[in-house]
Amino acid sequence: MKTHTDYLTFNTKQRQEIIDITDAVERCRAAADIREGMVLVSAMHISASVFVNDHEPNLWGDILKWLEATIAPWDPGRYRHNSGTGEDNAAAHLRSITIGHEVIVPVTEGELDLGPWQRIFYGEWDGQRPKRVILKAMGE
Repeated sequence: MKTHTDYLTFNTKQRQEIIDITDAVERCRAAADIREGMVLVSAMHISASVFVNDHEPNLWGDILKWLEATIAPWDPGRYRHNSGTGEDNAAAHLRSITIGHEVIVPVTEGELDLGPWQRIFYGEWDGQRPKRVILKAMGE
């Protein structure tokens, strides 16, 4: 079995951002030179996510609005975590749990086996500081 590991580092300008990382995942697959297998893509922080969805900026706005209005409003006084730690990012932790922190992308015949509109994204929910994502390609 062939393997290859890459790390991506993000230091976002905004506290919350959605970044398309599909091309970086493909570069990891290519570096591993695998034709059949998978690439694990995992956020290495508990206030970020990795997910697969459509590359459409209006959808990204919908996702951010949904997280803010329905899942975990950014209201530091609302969460016990914030009073116990002195931080204000409990909402980011809840958003990460909701969206998820990793995906496994299949590789078939030397290509990421994604649907026609699917792309791979990094979701930053508490940014403006360095955070990493691990890419691990495995296969034959």
